[in-house]
Amino acid sequence: MNYQYFLDKLLDDIKNKDYRPKLLLHACCAPCSSYVLEYLNEFFDITIYYYNPNIYPSTEYQRRVNELKNFIKIFNSKNNINFIEENYNPEDYYNNINGTENLGERSIRCYNCYEFRMEKAAKFAEKNNYEYFTTTLSISPYKNSNWINEIGKTLEEKYNIKYLYSDFKKKNGYKRSLELSKQYNLYRQDYCGCIYSKKERENKINI
Repeated sequence: MNYQYFLDKLLDDIKNKDYRPKLLLHACCAPCSSYVLEYLNEFFDITIYYYNPNIYPSTEYQRRVNELKNFIKIFNSKNNINFIEENYNPEDYYNNINGTENLGERSIRCYNCYEFRMEKAAKFAEKNNYEYFTTTLSISPYKNSNWINEIGKTLEEKYNIKYLYSDFKKKNGYKRSLELSKQYNLYRQDYCGCIYSKKERENKINI
């Protein structure tokens, strides 16, 4: 499916109707959020939802969340962007991916990780009367946007909350995120977040 087509059509409808729906945006880091916020902030009232217990170690988690908070403060946005940070409990992540620890990146382990973080966002969005929810995850060229949107569709039906279909790497979104990272001097991590992606990165460097 051409998820960008669906997003473009929706944004045109919103613009023509001259209203701003409430969007809960699950975010993983400042660099990935940069382009998505630039792209969507004129169409939605956005709340960033930070739920990433997969990130290892805790110092890395804190660095990423602080970087995102700082970026929101200095980002040249025409509209206010809210921020919600959920509790950081790595055991939630390990319990969720139990049995898939030895699988590599882009495996079912990653699928499970996308799913349980997005489900947390969907539940929050439904409970707090947001009209849409989505995630910044699809901006990464290393993540499977088909998986992400399939999960979003399932959660949309399960919680009766609209999912914003997207593939944010389209329209040079990933390239733009690199430009914004440079412009705002953002910390760009060199691994996805979990201990397993960190080890894989370290192993590649040591080869």
